[in-house]
Amino acid sequence: MIEFQHVFKSYGRSKNILADINFRIDDGEFIFVSGPSGAGKSTLLRLIGGLELPSRGSVQVNGHRLDKLPARARPYLRRAVGVVLQDTHLLQDRSALDNVLLPLAVVGLEPSTAHARARAAMEKVGLRGKEDLKPVEMSGGEQQRLAIARAIVNRPAILIADEPTANLDADNAKRIMDVLMDFNRVGVTTLIASHDLNLMSRYARRTLLIQDGRFSDHPGVQA
Repeated sequence: MIEFQHVFKSYGRSKNILADINFRIDDGEFIFVSGPSGAGKSTLLRLIGGLELPSRGSVQVNGHRLDKLPARARPYLRRAVGVVLQDTHLLQDRSALDNVLLPLAVVGLEPSTAHARARAAMEKVGLRGKEDLKPVEMSGGEQQRLAIARAIVNRPAILIADEPTANLDADNAKRIMDVLMDFNRVGVTTLIASHDLNLMSRYARRTLLIQDGRFSDHPGVQA
């Protein structure tokens, strides 16, 4: 479960990026977060992922109030949340497979099991045969798919993705959406930030719309 109560987010003395945001997402939902560029979509996802804290208000994820959680405990909570950001933060000096293995190394998974799971995640997003390439040797779309493989390899309870199909052609965009839907079907709560109306018209069940830091909640897709 994810719940925001009277959440505000700003940086320094700047205008609030998010202002008095309130909503609840139940386990297993499939949600789009929509709105124009600069509306606060990415900030909302970063708050859910525990990558940032609210300036005011409470953010609760999986029974933990993030703004009250000790700093030392946040990495453990993040293991339950798979995050795909627009900036993929891939390690350019390591192979694609090593990048996907990183979350499994953190939890201490046995090496042979970790390698099998990492290879399966790469195959799931269409990167079979690319294991030994470094990210710099891959296209932008392949790097984005690699970031998604890294996010799903730890089998998170919550998966959040910021514009996950933005750099992909139609076939690969469908492949990625099918992957996200597959995870949602087995109970993974899934949130996708996007302004692609065609994508949302095909997949949206519920849309959180953000405009100028304010929020509204709608069934389906909103133009």
